[in-house]
Amino acid sequence: MMTSRALMNSIGIRLIILVLTILLGQGCTVGPDYSHPGLLVPDKWQAELQRGLNADELDVAGWWQRYSDPTLIELVETARSKNLDVQQAFVRIAEARSALAATMGRYYPDINASGYYTRFRNSENITAIEAAGTSGDQYNIHNLGFDASWEIDVFGDIRRSVEASRAAYEATIEDFHDVLVILTADVAFNYFELLATRKRINFAEQNIILQKEMRELTKNRFDAEIAPELDVEQAELNLANTESILPTLRILETAALNRLAVLLGKNPGQIDKLLTDRTELPALPDDILVGLPVELIRHRPDIRSAERELARQVAEIGIATSELYPQFSLDGFFAFQSLDLSTLDNWGSRTYGFGPAFVWNIFDGNRIRNNIDIQKSQADQALVGYEQTLLLALEDVENAMVAYVQERERSDALQRSVTAARRSVELVSELYRNGLTDFQNVLDMQRTLFEQQDQLAQSSGQVAINSARIYKALGGWWDKDVQKAQDSQAITADGAD
Repeated sequence: MMTSRALMNSIGIRLIILVLTILLGQGCTVGPDYSHPGLLVPDKWQAELQRGLNADELDVAGWWQRYSDPTLIELVETARSKNLDVQQAFVRIAEARSALAATMGRYYPDINASGYYTRFRNSENITAIEAAGTSGDQYNIHNLGFDASWEIDVFGDIRRSVEASRAAYEATIEDFHDVLVILTADVAFNYFELLATRKRINFAEQNIILQKEMRELTKNRFDAEIAPELDVEQAELNLANTESILPTLRILETAALNRLAVLLGKNPGQIDKLLTDRTELPALPDDILVGLPVELIRHRPDIRSAERELARQVAEIGIATSELYPQFSLDGFFAFQSLDLSTLDNWGSRTYGFGPAFVWNIFDGNRIRNNIDIQKSQADQALVGYEQTLLLALEDVENAMVAYVQERERSDALQRSVTAARRSVELVSELYRNGLTDFQNVLDMQRTLFEQQDQLAQSSGQVAINSARIYKALGGWWDKDVQKAQDSQAITADGAD
């Protein structure tokens, strides 16, 4: 026959199982389920696709290698592994991953070990209830055991919290990608700026040599009394003016070198030897595959990050909504308790208890509902932010493509101008030597030549920079193998649910 105590224990266990079955069977996830928002995206670019721009597909993987410049490739690869902003962004991913794991830990019970020793003395002024096995007004209690509490996610608070943490983790990964986009482009920008500045320095030095020769010619003609002193002074003025530009160009060269060093995670001056012999800008890629506007959603990490932030904020609505409902848990403890330490480990000293519990906030001054409204408003803001990020991305690409095409047109015109100016200087210099023209014409042509050469060097550098700006605007970090590995990592994190 089952004893009355055993019968009560059996009934209690069955009751607990019944309660849990009902709770788990009726469980639901409150709050809205996230769905990717549909955005209106143009079906084609507004800019004319010229000069190698091609919409057949979007391909920006390893774009810095397409300039066939070993130095640029080395700079980018070093920066991507050594840059401190990249390292900081990578650490943020580790932080977000730990936060996700911590949130997912709520699926499991909390178990705590505990123990204590207490010596009691009963009051002489109240009637004492003596514990069994005690005598007198003083006794000891020894306790050693553990307690456990398991939150039952009936209304989805934990599930929504995990959704929010996972979205935050994935947004952090996209922020890391965005750092790579910006870094890679900045390395290319500063490298092209350095080479363009050195080209400007070369043009200045060439013109200084030419103007020194002309100054000597004016001195000789003045000494021979066939030219006025004014020619000599004007030649000196022209030369000094050109020489005064060199220090400014040297400052720009040093700034570009130092900026590149910092981007590579090095001290200023540490990469100067690597770039000592570099003066010519690399050839431009034959084709820049810009694809279609809709592909930006997949390639631009800032757009992907904004979308993940929207998903996180939608999950926050569910977290806030779950506070309207009771929170259920299964609590219990098991311990050994004895008045005498020597009998603490006896099976007869065991004590335990377990059962379901719940907490329900039935009055809060409307705090919970106001918080739900706050989360909804923040989700609306995140949606607008997502739409704005996409619009800005479209603007970036359109502007970059127009700037690239138009700067190439300008560069071609400047190249023709420099060719004509160089020939004009040769002709007018010969005329001056033969006394067939004024020196002012020589000065004008020399100044024009230097101005056009300087403009050409700047324009050539800007063309290269604008080509890199297109890659940046298209989300130019993207690598299929890297993305596949990261998607696999995200799946692994999902599996921990």
